[in-house]
Amino acid sequence: MEQIGDMKLYSLDEVKDKLLGKVGTPERDEHERKVSEALHAYRIGEAVKAARLKQNLTQEELGERVGVKKAQISRIERGYSITIPTMSRVFKALGIATATLDLGAGGKVALW
Repeated sequence: MEQIGDMKLYSLDEVKDKLLGKVGTPERDEHERKVSEALHAYRIGEAVKAARLKQNLTQEELGERVGVKKAQISRIERGYSITIPTMSRVFKALGIATATLDLGAGGKVALW
């Protein structure tokens, strides 16, 4: 905390510590896990959108290829409703034939 005149300024870490608990507590770890998952889903959605736009496809056209409605493609591109089977269908519809998941020390796993 830094005092500037009558104001107290707190760093983001200080606020997170106060609201969520210190790093290593169950509440903080759960929050960090959810943020990490949301970020990964967002990045996958951005990859889907970029590949779709590169092919000059609308969400509706991609949805027709995948067999889902435009709204489902929109949710995927925003980082919602992403499961491995759905990702597989979407990326295959975009012509991306293979994908691997890097598990770090666990090695790599072919998804499709």
